[in-house]
Amino acid sequence: DLTLAKMAVEDIRRVVDVWAEQCVELGSKDDISYVQVFENRGSMMGASNPHPHGQIWASRSLPNEVVAELAGQREYLKEHGCCLLCAYREMEVALGERVVAANDSFVAVVPFWAVWPFEVMILPARHVSGLEDMTGPEREGLAAMLQSVTQTYDKVFDTPFPYSMGLHPKPFDGEEHPEWHFPAHFYPPL
Repeated sequence: DLTLAKMAVEDIRRVVDVWAEQCVELGSKDDISYVQVFENRGSMMGASNPHPHGQIWASRSLPNEVVAELAGQREYLKEHGCCLLCAYREMEVALGERVVAANDSFVAVVPFWAVWPFEVMILPARHVSGLEDMTGPEREGLAAMLQSVTQTYDKVFDTPFPYSMGLHPKPFDGEEHPEWHFPAHFYPPL
């Protein structure tokens, strides 16, 4: 009955580990190309169950947003010889203007192209393509960042803050995807 904002970091870490295990298990199936971990929090975001919960979808095809992200990251790598989101993360950290939170393993930023008010993107400090590629300390860092972002959201209006949060790992299509840099996206509707 606890939301991420109310959970201890070590408990969120256990959730992150389960997400990673499920991504590997589902992504290893021949007919699965993508595994999407997400949480829609609050009735405003369409969560029909009042208790905190997330979902994992495994699909044969790539979601449209992932197709667009993949094309952009692939093109940037081809043109610049480096990872798009690594370069973007470095730019945001250097500017410091849109950084919401940071720890040794992750940074949360309001992307300059944000469409939603209070939109946040979480990026690993190291080039990592999926949850299963993260070290133990990085998973701990992700857990701490999820706690920090969700606690901050709840403080904005002193109420449980609605959002849609999605983790975007690399596709599970048998390719290496050196261009892919794992992001997590928070889209609050307020």
